[in-house]
Amino acid sequence: MEKRIELEKRGRNPGDIKELVLDNCRSTQIVGLTSEFVSLESLSLINVGLTSLKGFPKLPSLKKLELSDNRISGGLNLLDSSPKLTHLNLSGNKIKDLDTLQPLKEFNNLKNLDLFNNEVTNMDNYREKVFHLIPSLRYLDGFDADDDEVDESEDDEVNGNEDGDGDANEEESEDVSDEEEEEYLDDEPGLDVVYKENLEDDSDEEDYMGEEEEEDDEEDNEDEEQDEEEELSPVRGKKRKHEDGGDSGN
Repeated sequence: MEKRIELEKRGRNPGDIKELVLDNCRSTQIVGLTSEFVSLESLSLINVGLTSLKGFPKLPSLKKLELSDNRISGGLNLLDSSPKLTHLNLSGNKIKDLDTLQPLKEFNNLKNLDLFNNEVTNMDNYREKVFHLIPSLRYLDGFDADDDEVDESEDDEVNGNEDGDGDANEEESEDVSDEEEEEYLDDEPGLDVVYKENLEDDSDEEDYMGEEEEEDDEEDNEDEEQDEEEELSPVRGKKRKHEDGGDSGN
């Protein structure tokens, strides 16, 4: 765990770090994490193999603590040095009874607690008892006391993410995109314009074809007249010769 902490620090001063992710670093207890991290607001220790919280340091600014998928069965009183804690995830651990959760009633800011996949969830009236034990609690295992699922915006607030700029930017981006689409549609010609243009094109083509056909007909007529004249020419020549011959005989 100590090597992982050094790696995650990346040369930064511990007092300047607000978020630390130490998931899967494998250790049975907290080692190398000290009270120097005075500004730390979010700490993640998922699937580390912790059997206890021994060695957990004083973290006065800590709001969100992820401890899911470990083997913690008690010692939650060691978290009392982090009074600002609002979100605590203990799902997938070895917590068996309500007595183990007793230290959490002292956390006046705790809003969201996750105990999913712990043996304690099997006891009678589990939810009612936990809500009664921790008066500040708003959500247990993702649901409120009325079994309503946690709202995303409220969950962000509970988890210390009160900045709504992300959603606002998303909505603004969607609005801009809609406006661009409308402008694009406005620029595009309507179906009536396209249809009219097609009709005009067809009409021009028909006129052009008509003129070509008329010219072809005139040429054909001229050819026929010329042929007729050629056929009649020799007949007329013979007739003239015949008449000339008759006149000479007389």
